[in-house]
Amino acid sequence: MTDTMNPVNLAQTKSESLASDDFIMSPMVDVCFVNLMRNPIVRKGFCAAVLRISPDMINETEFLPRYLEQEYADEKLGILDVRVRLADGSQINAEMQVRYFDFWDERVLFYLSKMFCEQLKKGDSYKKLRKCIHVSILDFIRFPEDKKCYRTIRFYDEESKELYNDKLELQILELKKLPEEIKTGEDIVNWMRFFKGKTREEFEDMAKTNKYFEEAFNTLQKLSADEQKRLEYELREKAVRDHIAYMDSARREGIAIGEKLGEKRGEKRGEKRGEKSGEKRGEKRGEKKGIQLVKKAFKLHAQGISDEEIAVQCNTSVTKIREILDIDN
Repeated sequence: MTDTMNPVNLAQTKSESLASDDFIMSPMVDVCFVNLMRNPIVRKGFCAAVLRISPDMINETEFLPRYLEQEYADEKLGILDVRVRLADGSQINAEMQVRYFDFWDERVLFYLSKMFCEQLKKGDSYKKLRKCIHVSILDFIRFPEDKKCYRTIRFYDEESKELYNDKLELQILELKKLPEEIKTGEDIVNWMRFFKGKTREEFEDMAKTNKYFEEAFNTLQKLSADEQKRLEYELREKAVRDHIAYMDSARREGIAIGEKLGEKRGEKRGEKRGEKSGEKRGEKRGEKKGIQLVKKAFKLHAQGISDEEIAVQCNTSVTKIREILDIDN
């Protein structure tokens, strides 16, 4: 008699296998980051760090429904981000970016402005507008000129340096600049360390620091052990990896095409320049030979030599010699 495993036992075995392996998701994959922020405790801790306040000061956070947006031609992969509304109506939008792309700065400004404008409906008063913060968590270096791993950008008066308005704010976190030893006690830097984590041990160490990181680690473990969530994670990770490979390939191909076009244009320009240079050289040489011919013709003529003989010695026609000497035929 052959032993068979029923679907329930099979699913349980798969779940136990997933739970027992050492795999753990990376928060840098946007689908994992979004699922982390669905947890209200994790969300509260992260938002408090962004606002630089104690989590106890946040009464409520609302996870706004988002979807994989692909509104514009440049968004080939789609945007998977997190948008949170606080009790006072202010909003925080956060997204992971693993690669720099052209017009990144313009895109960030556009989405911050878009979030701000979407607060109002037709006929609403401007007084309804609340603060909007866009948080870019980058796995690349955007500002190579300094070592600051995070920065806040707002509207300031250029001369007085006074804050003009705090309703629009950008926060840029550069994970690759994060120092190995974190000396600052700022929570946002600790969240950066958590997002950059790669191993279960790293997340476990962070979990010991406070209840928000503990909740984040527990959520990561549950997500990593969930077969469906893990499949979504792996598919998204592959899509991002394939997109990067495609962009790299397109960039290399573009460079190669550009080099070939440059070579052809260079050759044509070289030919034209060569022709022009040849013409100029020919003109100069012609002028020089003409002067020598005139001098020689007049010298021979002064010696009483006939026009015919002068033409023979100068290797030219009699007519040419007479034109030089201005003698009528």
